[in-house]
Amino acid sequence: MSPNLTLVLVASTLIGTGTYLFLSRSLVRALMGFLLMGNGINLLYIVASGPAGAPPIVGESTEDMADPVPQALVLTAIVITLAMTAFVLALAHRGRQLSGVDLVSDDTESARIHARAEADDLGRGPTPRETAEQIAAEGERTESRHHGSPSEAPPGSEGRAEP
Repeated sequence: MSPNLTLVLVASTLIGTGTYLFLSRSLVRALMGFLLMGNGINLLYIVASGPAGAPPIVGESTEDMADPVPQALVLTAIVITLAMTAFVLALAHRGRQLSGVDLVSDDTESARIHARAEADDLGRGPTPRETAEQIAAEGERTESRHHGSPSEAPPGSEGRAEP
């Protein structure tokens, strides 16, 4: 048994192109990459499952039957891909409504952590004690902002303990 070289090349091209598009910041391009990768992997799975055979109905043919399991798995993958496509399209549409573009924005918290790690690696960052004090100060500010100061307590809550 030797796999069809054309199908293997088509599957690898689909997977490679899909990977390139999937790494894009645009949700629509990432969706197209996901679809291409899914189709390429499905094609590769069918090629790897072996040669075509007779329909998997017992007693109809004397030649070898086709294995129905890979076909069922690919069919399931197609259904899951359809559901995922609908979900990502809904996300892209909502993102376009809110911001006017379908680009994924930078994660500012991740950028801050990365900048702090680079500063630590270069020896220009704060000492561990300064970092701990800064984190504690940020926590106190966040807590006071969400829970309010004791002077802003609602009337009638003087005698109650906070949970």
